[in-house]
Amino acid sequence: MANTYTQIHIQLVFATKGKLCLIAEKHRPSIEKYICGIVNNKQSKPLAIYCNPDHIHILIGLHPSISISDMARDIKAHSTKWINENKLMIGKFAWQEGFGAFSYSKSQIDRVVKYILNQPEHHKKTTFKDEYLKILKKSEINYDEQYLFEWNE
Repeated sequence: MANTYTQIHIQLVFATKGKLCLIAEKHRPSIEKYICGIVNNKQSKPLAIYCNPDHIHILIGLHPSISISDMARDIKAHSTKWINENKLMIGKFAWQEGFGAFSYSKSQIDRVVKYILNQPEHHKKTTFKDEYLKILKKSEINYDEQYLFEWNE
């Protein structure tokens, strides 16, 4: 009997609700660890993650039985609940609607991992909006400005 073999690498990007910098540096490692647990529980593999104060990048080796939208939905829903239950910030935490999902070949993985892990340095030079628009353009994704994230500018 034949097995299924796949190589599906997806970078998910989504933003905090209300254009706010809600993720404090002191809570970043625990939030990242929790999100990696969500990914692992979905039969997938987290390859790199970085929670910026107002957005997140996560590169995932996606299991073929899991849809990208289900993965994004579950990460956002479960992490929101966990952050709020553990009172990691004043007020209520939430992610904005929507997400970006970008696929990569095996030969691109090292570069994408370095890019994600280098987010603090990267964002000393560029905004999240400029970064996201650049990813969309490089990926040749047509978009309507009115349906993009609310930006923290």
